[in-house]
Amino acid sequence: MKDPWASRGFYAEVLGFMGYRQIAEDHSGFDFALPGQVPSIGLKVAEGPNRDRPHDRYSPGLHHVAFRAQSREDVDGLHAILQRMGARILDAPADYPQYGAGYYAVFFADPDGLKLEFVFEP
Repeated sequence: MKDPWASRGFYAEVLGFMGYRQIAEDHSGFDFALPGQVPSIGLKVAEGPNRDRPHDRYSPGLHHVAFRAQSREDVDGLHAILQRMGARILDAPADYPQYGAGYYAVFFADPDGLKLEFVFEP
């Protein structure tokens, strides 16, 4: 990520809503985790010759990350937070039957353009 500290507020809000807490920080960035669980989510400063290129989810590498919601109301609650923050909403909360019965999700981007998803699936 270009500047983890510039994105910290975004991730603290989004991941905090999901129950994650910041568990570590050093010169390269910081980590969030659900209390007492693994894995953690590490947000580290980009290095190397491609550090300034924008994220492209269709290039080799990570396409998106999905997080499981406990209810449709949780999906709507995160959507409200994203709107308040001025985050980039890629697809507003809706039913996506092509992904499964009852699949209800919001898709959004982090400050570096990484696609994230919060989904409830009964």
